[in-house]
Amino acid sequence: MKLKSKIVVAFCIMVILPTVTFAVLSTGIFQYKSSSIQQLYDVDWNLNLNSFDSSAALMGRIMERIYQDMKEIADNMPEKYNDIKFLEQTNKELEKKLTQIVVKREDTITYKSDNISVDVLNELIDIYDVDTNDALSDVSVYKGDEYQCFIRCIQFSNNDNEEISVYLITSLQQSIPQIKGFATEIIMLGLIVIAITSVVLMIWIYNSIFRPIEKLRLATNNIKQGNYDFEMPKASKDEIGDVFRDFEEMRIILKNTSEQKVISDKEEKELIRNISHDLKTPITAVKGYVEGILDGVADTPEKQKKYLMTIANKANDMDKLIDELTIYSRLGSNRVQYLFRKICVADYFNEYCDEISMDLESQDILLEYNCHQCDNVYIIADAEQLKRVVNNIISNSVKYMCPDRKGIINIDIFDEEVYVHIIMKDNGKGIGINDLSHIFERFYRTDSSRNSKQGGSGIGLAIVKKIIEDHRGKIWAESVEGKGTTMHICLKKGIDNSTYLTI
Repeated sequence: MKLKSKIVVAFCIMVILPTVTFAVLSTGIFQYKSSSIQQLYDVDWNLNLNSFDSSAALMGRIMERIYQDMKEIADNMPEKYNDIKFLEQTNKELEKKLTQIVVKREDTITYKSDNISVDVLNELIDIYDVDTNDALSDVSVYKGDEYQCFIRCIQFSNNDNEEISVYLITSLQQSIPQIKGFATEIIMLGLIVIAITSVVLMIWIYNSIFRPIEKLRLATNNIKQGNYDFEMPKASKDEIGDVFRDFEEMRIILKNTSEQKVISDKEEKELIRNISHDLKTPITAVKGYVEGILDGVADTPEKQKKYLMTIANKANDMDKLIDELTIYSRLGSNRVQYLFRKICVADYFNEYCDEISMDLESQDILLEYNCHQCDNVYIIADAEQLKRVVNNIISNSVKYMCPDRKGIINIDIFDEEVYVHIIMKDNGKGIGINDLSHIFERFYRTDSSRNSKQGGSGIGLAIVKKIIEDHRGKIWAESVEGKGTTMHICLKKGIDNSTYLTI
């Protein structure tokens, strides 16, 4: 759920849930209180909120029920109003119903409730006697001012023909306990509902927002300390979840970058060692031959020429090494500007093989070249960089030729639908199965001893792979140790004759 939706839901919960819960629980409490009032006060009346709001109506109904019960006793058993025990028991029952009783025989008060003073009682009775008569004795009289009460009287004669008056006084200055309790419980209920809703929302918001933010903060601290070996926890499908997923992608990228940097630093250190070794060997040789010339060891023109030729060869080796490093550096930073042209495969390789065949022959290596039906086949390539690829592969083949047999290098070119397939095969030492999958890696060398005869930076084939990939081609190797190595290159053919220059 999106954060926007969560805010809307939280608002609805905050408004609707307390309202609905409060209404349902209030209705339940009201029904319970109504039932309690009906049972306790013996009121046969459907109570509603107006009854709770207007206690006078309810008190009047309670008094009506009490009056009917007391009148029934007066009609059937008038002598009971002479029984003190009966009156005391009746008084206790009436107190529960918020009513007081006064019994008057002739002009003498024979019984009254304990919590009403004689002065107030006499005044109320006098008021009732003035406001009512025998015909209206069934009518309740309301006395306001400081009294605030209902007064009702039952008049009858006992067996001795004495006039008995029973006054029922119900004060309106007091509240029915159930009504007072209802108001208190409603207030407490509202507070409880609001508190529970707030707690639920707080827990929900904490789990939805603050806890994920805390996890994100811990992840940020790990990143800050350089620790990338952790995994972001799964998050919900909202904006914070999107941040989690983006953060996880960033962590993976940073981790890969960090690992690549470690590998790169290791390779750079290895490169420095390799360069130091590969430069030190020819420099040592150059210094030795120069010192030989200066010391007069080369005392004949033939020796001097030999020494100078050796110095020139060593200088060329160093120049080639530096050139390889420069090219690889430019390729790695994508600073090499390729000049792609449409090249005729047959013409290009015919010219190239003619150029290097004499050099290979001087090293007792036979070059066999075949272009299989490729006379009108074109590729899109940078002629100079493609030449660098072929030179590096042939140089490797020459370097690892077996001294005990005549070296042979085969170059075969095939037209394969949208690709030109170039196969370069030699009969050299071959590459071990454990090394074959690593030969295109930077600074990797199969001869870890780095002997002076076969030195090199170990980046020749890495350069080859980078150039072929920049041509959107493919390169791979096959080899049998002791029998030779085969390099496969696939380059896309050039089809649109109007796009590129033909050379």
